[in-house]
Amino acid sequence: MLDRNSPIPLYAQLEDVLRSAIINHEWEVNTAIPSEIELSKIHNLSRMTVRSVITTLVNEGLLYRVQGKGTFVAEPKIATRSLAYMGIREQLESMGYETSTQLVNFSRIRADASLASLLSISTGEEIRYIERVRSIKDDPISIHRSYIPQRLCPSLTDEHMESEQLCVIMEREYNLKAERVSESLSAILANEREAELLLVEPRHPLLMLEDINKTNADVVFEYSKVLFRGDKIKLHFEF
Repeated sequence: MLDRNSPIPLYAQLEDVLRSAIINHEWEVNTAIPSEIELSKIHNLSRMTVRSVITTLVNEGLLYRVQGKGTFVAEPKIATRSLAYMGIREQLESMGYETSTQLVNFSRIRADASLASLLSISTGEEIRYIERVRSIKDDPISIHRSYIPQRLCPSLTDEHMESEQLCVIMEREYNLKAERVSESLSAILANEREAELLLVEPRHPLLMLEDINKTNADVVFEYSKVLFRGDKIKLHFEF
């Protein structure tokens, strides 16, 4: 029950009640929660207040709405660490998830001014562009885009791109290991192609993690951009 004598606003109390019910598995994943009308009666609050609280929890990814059917408990997001610590595939498999990788692009491109700056190379220099989609049980969760100066990996082929992590291949074949990493995180909306690859609607929220990988000798050998589905993944950082 809500405490009407508490200095904590009633909407905030209701958020805590519903959040606790979800976290403590009082409502199972993919089951409907009580309707807005039911929650209004149970907690003696206006329907508008209840709707606002539910919207907050939907935006947090704890709940999801189905038109005409109600509001349901969402699957918990998978918490992963920065890729500077460990590759996403290795992280997921260490947590017991069954993963698969699909190679969707393996080509050579010319560096534009932006890529040249990121990779510390000349504009127009040849780059190996690699794009893969990572899935958990056939459910796509991320798009991985890697840009590597061609002169650093002249004999690289697509042979093991779906069965091995790129970082393992680069270290084994070319002695290129990320000893220094510059990383940035931002939120974006999926364009039509990204939505198609991730099986979501265009403008679906994504997390974009960008890494610039350098050797101990300060040689930039890879710029990577990983797009995570915002409803499936959350990133955990420790300092």
